[in-house]
Amino acid sequence: MTFTTEDYTNISKRLEEVRAEIGHFIVGQKEAVEFSIYCVLADGHALLEGLPGLGKTMLIRTISEVLDLSFSRIQFTPDLMPSDITGTSMIERLENGKQQFTFQKGPIFSQMVLADEINRATPKTQSALLEAMGEKTVTVLGETKQMDKPFFVLATQNPIEMEGTYPLPEAQMDRFLCKILVSYPTKEELMEITKRTTGGQTIQLNKIMDAREIVLAQQMVKEVLIADDMLEYAVDLVAATHPEAAIIPEVAQYVQYGSGPRGLQSLIKLAKARALVAGRYHVSIADIKSVAKPVLRHRLLLNYEGEAEGKTADELVDIVLQTIKQGQNV
Repeated sequence: MTFTTEDYTNISKRLEEVRAEIGHFIVGQKEAVEFSIYCVLADGHALLEGLPGLGKTMLIRTISEVLDLSFSRIQFTPDLMPSDITGTSMIERLENGKQQFTFQKGPIFSQMVLADEINRATPKTQSALLEAMGEKTVTVLGETKQMDKPFFVLATQNPIEMEGTYPLPEAQMDRFLCKILVSYPTKEELMEITKRTTGGQTIQLNKIMDAREIVLAQQMVKEVLIADDMLEYAVDLVAATHPEAAIIPEVAQYVQYGSGPRGLQSLIKLAKARALVAGRYHVSIADIKSVAKPVLRHRLLLNYEGEAEGKTADELVDIVLQTIKQGQNV
């Protein structure tokens, strides 16, 4: 399918309406809103991390309403079983007295799935999401079932409460297109949140887009152009996160493992999504730089020295961005 400049301008306006409608209910959290939309456009999944009570769950529910997508929430707990997510086959009695197995779909079979406090479930249960997130299929008793389109998993986790939690394994973390840090509100935002949530006024959200338009927008993202020098710059950024490359001393000193190929793919996908939101059909260097932290922060595994000295993945990504220049041979 061929898209025109007018198509990109029109979809950009529609997406601006989506952001404005979300802003009628969600106070602040500009970065969280933007990157959640980028993930939807890039046909990927997002991990939202923030303190309790910052509106992570409400943000995801609001996005599903504005985009008119079917929504389900899975509350992850230590006793949650994989079948509680994917569904299971149950015996159904027919009118003629015979019995047959009937598959009862689990909450994963929605267009937008909220995996709330995902790190509270055991690794076995967390892994039940791997196939759905990676292949967009679910296999139960040898039978493979396709997910609806579009399909997104937006997961939340609490960074401070470690008791009763199971850290996400690297393979699971890598399935997320980006990791979004939900910031604490400013004083003005706290006042506005209180006014909206403690008063008698009820805000009704309008449905701005639907599943058909989202699938079309996802196709437009794929058609966004990226020049060879931009692609090479993105490759250089990802390569510089590897300690064995010895390109950046701080990375070699504090990082155990860098980003893999999926990190590069995510970087390009989100950069293209950002370009589409801006109404452009080509990726700029600003697009790549702006999405680098959310894409790479959960793909850098620090070593013991990095952990002991209190280094963060964001600090190291900043150093990579400051060191690697466009057109530089790495």
